[in-house]
Amino acid sequence: MIPATTNTLSRGPQNWIQGVTPNFIQRGEGAYVYDVDGNRYIDYASGLGPYILGYGHPAVNDAVKKQLEDGHVFGLCHPLEVELSELLCELIPCAEMVRMGRNGSDVTSIAVRLSRAHTGRDIVICGGYHGFQDWYIGSTERNAGIPKAVRDLTKSFSYNDLDGLRKLLAENEGDVACVIMEPVYVEKPNEGYLETVKELVHEAGAVLVFDEIITGFRWSMGGAQEYFGVTPDLACFGKAMGNGNPISALVGKREVMKDFDDKNVFYSCTFSGETTGMAASIACINYMRDNDVIRKIWERGKYLQERFNALIDKLGISYISLEGYAPKTTITFKTAGGYDYSEIKSLFQQECIRNGLLSIGYHFINLAHTQEIMDDTMPIYERVLQLVDKAVEDGTVVELLEGPALKSIFANVGDRSGGPSMADA
Repeated sequence: MIPATTNTLSRGPQNWIQGVTPNFIQRGEGAYVYDVDGNRYIDYASGLGPYILGYGHPAVNDAVKKQLEDGHVFGLCHPLEVELSELLCELIPCAEMVRMGRNGSDVTSIAVRLSRAHTGRDIVICGGYHGFQDWYIGSTERNAGIPKAVRDLTKSFSYNDLDGLRKLLAENEGDVACVIMEPVYVEKPNEGYLETVKELVHEAGAVLVFDEIITGFRWSMGGAQEYFGVTPDLACFGKAMGNGNPISALVGKREVMKDFDDKNVFYSCTFSGETTGMAASIACINYMRDNDVIRKIWERGKYLQERFNALIDKLGISYISLEGYAPKTTITFKTAGGYDYSEIKSLFQQECIRNGLLSIGYHFINLAHTQEIMDDTMPIYERVLQLVDKAVEDGTVVELLEGPALKSIFANVGDRSGGPSMADA
């Protein structure tokens, strides 16, 4: 009944090895998820990123329950809209005005529309993954149903490639509305990279947009822009800001954001003012501030990364490593023994699941990932890594797979998940 068997591609069969992966997850609690048969798994996917406090955190759940008693959606504005907007403006460096959404695609798309209105230009240059809307997906190979005229308006550049960005800006001189990019993912920015991007974009008369759907409320309370000290004109937040509840926000400088009014930029959704998501976000953000959550996330992510890579060194495995920043680390796989990295990753994932660890190839660290849980994780990783390495050496990787090897959702976006999938799609 469901095309592609899923409503979110990252949850679908091409992202999870078949034969051992449970078809359905019933519930989550802290750092664990349970399938419909009652089996428990350690979970580092954190709902594909939205959980920063862990599944079922009482501070957030209580706020949602309380708001449910008053109602979800009304015909006029609700005070929570102002309260959350003030909170975001207090915490995020570029935030002087705010518009709410429900998911990342809402706010990345309206950021592009607003940038076009602000500059009077059409061309968008993007770097990373930015959601399902036509303006972005038209630039990927999954562009069925999107007119060529729309596809031609978006250009892509690679991370840390300043020459590539310069070339695109020069080729489209006077026509670039904005550069929208993820400020960081697995690869770390070269020294001065983000600062130079900002200079180039502003020299071109364009708007700089940071897509902080992943980094927001994870790298720091003010996102990657606060962590790296580079302030964009607009920024898009989502995922962790509601601890699993659907909420997103476009924030930015007043000189750009006021064009919603000055240039009559249309953005209106029935559920962009939905109150339980905002109540959850306020509770989540306040709990994070009051309990020093960001510091704990960094410490725990670093602990996991150091122990994993020490294990790799002990086993003498050169084609697997744990990369990235502590709040979101990614297991990277390389071709070895004649096997494609996707085949090696597939066997790795399969054996993790067999051992009670639901692994999609990365770790979205949340507060529920205690040192005890990470200590429970390491023996699983050791058993799995030993099995995978032996299979590579013996030439038995493919024959050990119980389902087809994992496939890419996108082939031309860049490998951000340490494997053959775009894990945010």
